[in-house]
Amino acid sequence: MSLKEKISSDAIEAMKRKDKDTLNVLRMVKSRILELEVQLRSKKGRDYQLSDEETLDVITSYAKQRKQSIDAYTEAGRMDLADQEKKELEIINEYLPKQLSREEVERLVDEAIAVSGATSIREIGNVMKTVMPMLKGAADGKTVNEVVRSKLE
Repeated sequence: MSLKEKISSDAIEAMKRKDKDTLNVLRMVKSRILELEVQLRSKKGRDYQLSDEETLDVITSYAKQRKQSIDAYTEAGRMDLADQEKKELEIINEYLPKQLSREEVERLVDEAIAVSGATSIREIGNVMKTVMPMLKGAADGKTVNEVVRSKLE
C-alpha cells in the first residue's frame, strides 16, 4: 500500500470513528498531495501519480509549517492555538519516518563532511547537499544545519 493510499484509508477510518481532528488533518494532507499531482500532470502526463518519496516531501513540508505555526503562536502567547497545532503535528508525524536522534544526525553529518571534503563554514552548502538526501525526512533541516555549522566552525 502506498503512502497516499494509507492516508486515504486512515481518513476513512477516522471518519468512521468520528475523529474530527485526524480527519481534518488527513483531508488537508490529501488536498496538498492532489494539488501537487495536478501541477505535475501538466508536465508529466495526465495519469501521473506522486511517488511515495514525493508524497513524503508534501507531508514533511506540511509538518514544517505546523512547527512554524507552533513557534509563532507560542511567541504571541496564544497557547490554545499552539496546542491545536501540536495535536495536528502529532497526527502528521505518524506518516513521517522515525526522527533520528541528534547523535545519529551528527554521525551522518560527519560522513557527509568526509565525502564532500569540506573544511570550512564556506562549504556548508556542499555538506547540506550531501547529507539531506541521506536523511530523507528523518531529521529537521534546521537541526541538521546547526550540526553542520558546529562541525565546520
